[in-house]
Amino acid sequence: MKRKTSLISQQMSSQRKRLVLLTVISLALGIAIVSQAALLAEAVQRIFVEKASLSSVVMLLGLLLAAMVVRTGLSYGNGKVGLLMAASAKTNMRAGVLQNLTHASMPSTLRGQTGGKVSIALDAVDEADSYFSLYMPRMMEAAIIPILILIVTFMQHANSGFIMLFTAPFIPLFMILVGLKTKNKSEEKYAQLAEFSGTFLDSLQGLVTLKIFGRAHRQQKKIERSSLDYRDATMGILRIAFTNTFMLESIVMLSIGIVALELAIQLLVFKSMSFHTAFLVLLLVPEFYSLLKNTGTAFHSGRTSMGAVRKVEQMLETTAGESKSVDGKEGLGTSDGIDEVDSMDRMERENGIGTLQMDISNDSSMPPSMILNHLRFRYAPESFELETGRVQLEPGEHIAIVGKSGSGKTTLLHLIAGLLKPASGEVLVNGQPLSDYNETAWFEQVSYITQHPYIFAGTFAENIAIGAGRNVSRTEIEQAAEDAGLAEVAAQLEQGFDTLVGEGGRGLSGGEKQRLALARAFLKRPSIILFDEPTVGLDLRTEQILQRSIAKLAKSATMITVAHRLYTIQHADRILFMDQGVLVDTGRHEELLKRLPAYAEMIDVQRKGGLA
Repeated sequence: MKRKTSLISQQMSSQRKRLVLLTVISLALGIAIVSQAALLAEAVQRIFVEKASLSSVVMLLGLLLAAMVVRTGLSYGNGKVGLLMAASAKTNMRAGVLQNLTHASMPSTLRGQTGGKVSIALDAVDEADSYFSLYMPRMMEAAIIPILILIVTFMQHANSGFIMLFTAPFIPLFMILVGLKTKNKSEEKYAQLAEFSGTFLDSLQGLVTLKIFGRAHRQQKKIERSSLDYRDATMGILRIAFTNTFMLESIVMLSIGIVALELAIQLLVFKSMSFHTAFLVLLLVPEFYSLLKNTGTAFHSGRTSMGAVRKVEQMLETTAGESKSVDGKEGLGTSDGIDEVDSMDRMERENGIGTLQMDISNDSSMPPSMILNHLRFRYAPESFELETGRVQLEPGEHIAIVGKSGSGKTTLLHLIAGLLKPASGEVLVNGQPLSDYNETAWFEQVSYITQHPYIFAGTFAENIAIGAGRNVSRTEIEQAAEDAGLAEVAAQLEQGFDTLVGEGGRGLSGGEKQRLALARAFLKRPSIILFDEPTVGLDLRTEQILQRSIAKLAKSATMITVAHRLYTIQHADRILFMDQGVLVDTGRHEELLKRLPAYAEMIDVQRKGGLA
């Protein structure tokens, strides 16, 4: 997606009032700094040069103390405004990332490592803090206060002003050179962090599997290498930071020394300057260079933060771009991105999506008809390829997709579900291409139950309610559980439906997880139900319970199952037989037995107890 403005520009434009406040505070701070220097120079002149009595300078010292207090308060105010800007920007960016991920298309949701996305949503957004809390306040100060000090210095002593004017550009010039290097290193660092986070989370989630297969030690080495790469990237940035600090200090000390030498010559050799003027200029010069030096340090932090913000922006652009293309003719559509969610309804009306939503949902008693129209799909060049002819799936049919392992059954199911986009051909729903439907509206009509449904950390009731996509009553939840054969399980637990289950379904058996997934579907009442043979690996009693529940759920829906069990295959209204990625033939069980030797061979193996 092409953005007219960068993410940082968007955030800054939303905080114009605080930017104006920063400008006012910085101007007031500049006046306070000059006033403090002038009052201090006057106090030293009276006490040490004119030998004035203490009582005669009490008022002057009081004003000096007041100026110092005001300066401290204004400095604190500048920092506070910066922190508020940072908090607001981080909140907006994190909300944008989460909103973007929520509204992203299904293919983009499935792509990439979870740990990398978490790293961007948390670490990269947090790193953006420095840009708003440190960089912007310092840059605002640098844009106002040094100019004010320079004007006062020229009014007091032009030669010192010229020296400051000629030496000052070396600091921003060096800042720019270092900043360009820092930004590149920062982006490298966050790429390493995302990789490290993804590898670490993957390892944690699969720790049991790694231990069982004796791969834990090797994965530990992989995490260690990833961690060391992240360390090296971080140390590279710190190396630049230390070099930056050293060079800035050297430039500042040299510049102050030149001004001090010139003042000393004017004051002691040529005696062309008063002590008050020389001392005032000598007080202002370090303030001038100190502000520029602090700006240099803040610039380094800002460039580091810009690298982090760029990673966030890339993530938003990538998923938003995918969803925009998907919203056209390439796949399922959704409206996402920070500045586009509000216009979803308008886009739907322009694209005719609202009409297609009605086509799906108006008559809940009649599932939609579907046509697989010469689908072709390939995961990568020179890899497995799937092909189908033109196949019509009638409303309410129970369809079984069968074939040997690796023949493309699950891939075909994903294409029908809209989880994958075909390279060519299309899935037609009620005569309209699936790519024309709004993704949210489509998935409201579909339930997809895998062999390993995901169970979230929470109660039984909360996990079932996820299936509704709306607020549901406790009665509806309990009825869905009853229909799925889960009520008996819940009744045996101490807290019933309020019993907590662990993340990933820890504490539940395989059959209980499947029944919970079915309960979600009963609550949703979809028009299309997709199964990846959920009864494989279950005991006979659990399988019978699930089969009864599935039959009840499928009475008013089109059911498409990746089938392995002979029972499921025999009772299907239509069978799609896959072989090496090709949809070879379709028909009823008896028909395929007669005309398709490969199918008859597969069934014979099953009857003898072999593997399908």
